[in-house]
Amino acid sequence: MPRRLPGWPGVRPVALAALFGALAAAGQAPLGWWPVTLVALAGLIRLVARMPGPAAAAWIGLIGGACHFAAAMTWIVEPFLVDPARHAWMIPFAVVLLNAGLGLFWAGAAAASALSRHRIAAFAVALAVAELARGYVLTGFPWALPGHVWVDTPLAQTVALAGPYALTLATLLAAAALATLRPLPAVLGLALLAAGWGWGSWRLAEPEPPAPGVTIRLVQPNAAQDLKWDPDLARDHFERLIANTALPPRPDLTIWPETALPYLIDEGSMLPDIIAEAGQGAPVLIGFQRIEGDRAWNSLGLVMPDGQIALTYDKHHLVPFGEYIPMGDLAFDWFGIRAFASQAGAGYSPGPAAVTLDLGPRLGRALPLICYEAVFPQSLRIPGPRASWIIQATNDAWFGTLTGPWQHFAQARFRAIEQGLPLARAANTGITAMVDARGRVTAELPFATEGRLDAALPGALPPPPYARWGETPLLLVLALLALWLWRPRRAKA
Repeated sequence: MPRRLPGWPGVRPVALAALFGALAAAGQAPLGWWPVTLVALAGLIRLVARMPGPAAAAWIGLIGGACHFAAAMTWIVEPFLVDPARHAWMIPFAVVLLNAGLGLFWAGAAAASALSRHRIAAFAVALAVAELARGYVLTGFPWALPGHVWVDTPLAQTVALAGPYALTLATLLAAAALATLRPLPAVLGLALLAAGWGWGSWRLAEPEPPAPGVTIRLVQPNAAQDLKWDPDLARDHFERLIANTALPPRPDLTIWPETALPYLIDEGSMLPDIIAEAGQGAPVLIGFQRIEGDRAWNSLGLVMPDGQIALTYDKHHLVPFGEYIPMGDLAFDWFGIRAFASQAGAGYSPGPAAVTLDLGPRLGRALPLICYEAVFPQSLRIPGPRASWIIQATNDAWFGTLTGPWQHFAQARFRAIEQGLPLARAANTGITAMVDARGRVTAELPFATEGRLDAALPGALPPPPYARWGETPLLLVLALLALWLWRPRRAKA
């Protein structure tokens, strides 16, 4: 009879952990079934707390976490299916390694909770710490946070106070209170969420800030990812962009999605002049690939009415394996592995830092985000003059049509709430939308259609507490909770 792995908890707890972990993903966009998430998290927390020691708890945490991310991020297989002949063989490795790697954060939290006398509360707090770490470790990947399930509820407004990781902590504490199966803690846990819900409802009812009175045009060319770089279709894709840009009436600014331009802008190229003419006398912010020598950047460039590219922003937070390969030279030379999204060499180079773009007195300062950068709250907390709005240019065609684009959009909406700034989002296939400073969608194009959206830019709110203080208050709260939950036992006299 084969020997059991050390600390392996047995088949039934593992099956329950897998079920609870997968069900906990039901609250993520587009389903938004947050009651299911809350109950499933409570079940997983109670299951971890009943394990006999750190090893068994870690196994349950690993299984629950891996199944949670597998269910939440079904879109992860989509990039490998764009060119299945070359990449489909990688799907099992990517799915297993990514979900298991993310599950390790939950495993560590579960093991740490077994060292506390208050194991239910300890797992909730340790898991909140693990989710915070997940946003930073190895460049970070804070996708599918438990706090993200509240995006379409008034509770989402609380990220303006303390950010998405604090909302994740509150969610986990409420689930832990339910996990006790005792009336008083359960009532207190639900009261915590109810208080946030009430405050969020009050904030949503507050008057809107004055709008600057400008119109932004967001272009959605709807170029299928498997055809996006086909040289025979480049002219068609370019003409879609130009046609939607040139339609009257003239906006104050037109924004194209990430890497929308299917050509390189070489020295002496007429492309900026063609784009400027289509802009009808207004600037056009284009997503394009910029190349100098043997280096390439995923960039945004502001084409002025005279055809000059006045401002450039290079994406600084790149997607590992999507836009660059860690130790890329060796990987490309040894295995021929190249980044999916990059069309130049084995990957893009990172830009120097996050910046704000001064678009003039009428349009103000904008904080540009390219695709993946919008999932990181820290990407928007930068020194210097405050932006008056956020731009996200993205190509979500990589994410398929079922879950990925909706989850990415949900996270972008959180960035608007956290900063108290409106968000203009131009996406290749969607979701293209205008979002106000409280995260509400004010205008939106239908998904997977070609078109353009002319939308009034909403006003900005004063900087919320999270925009000023970031994670500092949450770190203090977590430190105090950790001191209480893992305090040493007193020796008996």
